[in-house]
This record gives sequence, structure tokens and C-alpha cells, in this order.
Amino acid sequence: MTAGNLPDTAAGDLLDRWLTYERAISGRAENTLSAYRTDLLAFFAFIVPHTGEAISSARLSRITLRDMRAWMAHERTRGLSSRSLARALSAVKTFYKWLSRETGADVTPVLSTRAPKFQRKLPRPLTEDAARAVIDRVEVQAERPWVAARDTAVVTLLYGCGLRISEALSLTGRHAQLDEVLRIRGKGDKERIVPVIPAARAAVADYVNQCPHKLGPDEPLFRGIRGGPLNPRLISKVIEDVRHQLGLPSSVTPHAMRHSFATHLLAAGGDLRSIQELLGHASLSTTQAYTAVDAAHLMSAYEKAHPKARG
Repeated sequence: MTAGNLPDTAAGDLLDRWLTYERAISGRAENTLSAYRTDLLAFFAFIVPHTGEAISSARLSRITLRDMRAWMAHERTRGLSSRSLARALSAVKTFYKWLSRETGADVTPVLSTRAPKFQRKLPRPLTEDAARAVIDRVEVQAERPWVAARDTAVVTLLYGCGLRISEALSLTGRHAQLDEVLRIRGKGDKERIVPVIPAARAAVADYVNQCPHKLGPDEPLFRGIRGGPLNPRLISKVIEDVRHQLGLPSSVTPHAMRHSFATHLLAAGGDLRSIQELLGHASLSTTQAYTAVDAAHLMSAYEKAHPKARG
């Protein structure tokens, strides 16, 4: 068995059933499911020669802590980084939680396996002036006016509404005239309501007025030159060009515009829970990492909110 192949019927059946569960019940995104599949295939590919037995629910339920440590050591020798190994371990644990529900197996050795420590890369938001400069410069990048309007509309949605690039590009012709709020389906098919600022509504309206392609209600709102769905790499390239022109760091990406939205909103007095809902984060800790706010601002918020701090 290799990491890319699953000839064993039992192993393939287990994997398919688990992924079906994650898709239907947990609402995992397709990208997440693809990563899960890759991680579990690599795990199975190690377990078979390591134990000398084929993959089965019974064999998997007998995995020990020593087996898990051997797998992690093996992944290290393959050059897997601490971050990637932690992700793979998370996938294996998620699989084993499902296996325990299905079979009643004791999966304590797997769930008690500690993930390797690694330095999380904190997002680097732009300053407010830099964010405005990026949007202004995007507006004059393309030779075709409608393409410039398109790129400006997309980037304005990222910064003005905190959308992911995939969310902005998932909008359809039904959104040609934006309301004051936008219903977004994000990661895990979770739905959230996002307020749309006037600047974003105006930018989208300007693009729609100039777009030479017919924008059917069920067709993509943002189009490429030939009329197909806009490739997100084109927006990344536009921001990369703007970044070089403005002398901004390499951390300035489409996703950095979303980081900046969150940080600037919090700095202006927004509360973390509301921002969590606007971003569609499942965990508040993710939102905390997203918002780069200095200690003075956090202390100020604490003093205003905490009963004892107020006297």
C-alpha cells in the first residue's frame, strides 16, 4: 500500500465511510476532506508494514501509543514539518473519534498522542492607510476598465466585509445588486450574515455596470477575460504587483485584507465575539490570533469591560 493508493478493500471502505460522514454530518469543506484523505492514506501506508497486518477496524483499534510515536518519527524522517505533522495527527484523531463511535473501540492511545510544538505564524494585517493604498492602486492596474473595476470590487469585499477570496468568488449574478447585508456560506458550509458597507456596494455596482458578460442569476458574478469564472490566482497576482509597487512586505496577500478587516474593526471598538461571527470562525481563539492588537489596546478594553477595573 502506498500513500496514494488503497488496494485493500476494508481500508478503502473505512476511509470512504469516514469521509462520507465528515461531509454529510460535520459539513467539512472539500479541501479539508482532500487533506484528510491524504493524511490517512499516509498513516495507513505506515501502519501496514509497521504492524505486518492489513488495515481493518479491529487492527486499528489496537494501535498503541508506541505505534503512534513510531509513525510520527517516520513522518519526521520523510521531512514533514511540525506544522504539517500536527495537521496530520489532527486528521488521524478525527478519524479515530469516528471509529470509536462506530465500533466502541478504546482509542485513548491515539487521542492522548501529543502534537509537536511549532511556532504559529501570526497574521500580519496592513495599516489602515496601507489597506486604502492597496485598493486605490488595484483600481489602476488593469488596461481594461471593466477588469480594473472587477479587481477593485473583489478586493473591497475582502477588506470591507472580511470575506475569504473563495467566498467573494462564490457570489453569483443574484448578488449583482448587493443589499445592506450578505448571506455567506463559508467553511464547513456554515452560514453567516455579513453587513455590506456602502463602498463595497458601490464597487460591485461599478463592476456590474461595466462587465461585458451576461451575469445570469446562477452564474459567477466575477468573470475572467473570456467570461469564465474568475481564477483566484489573478487576484493574488494583482495584489502581488501592487505590493511591489507600494514597497509592502510579502505578507500582503488577498487573505491579509481579511486579517486587516478584523484587526481594524477590533481597534475601532468592535468586540471579539461579534468579529468572530462576522468572520465565520468556529473558535474564538482563531479570531484572537487573527486580530493583531497591541497590549495597550487590550488593557484599555479590559479596563472598560471588567467590573473590578471600573471600580
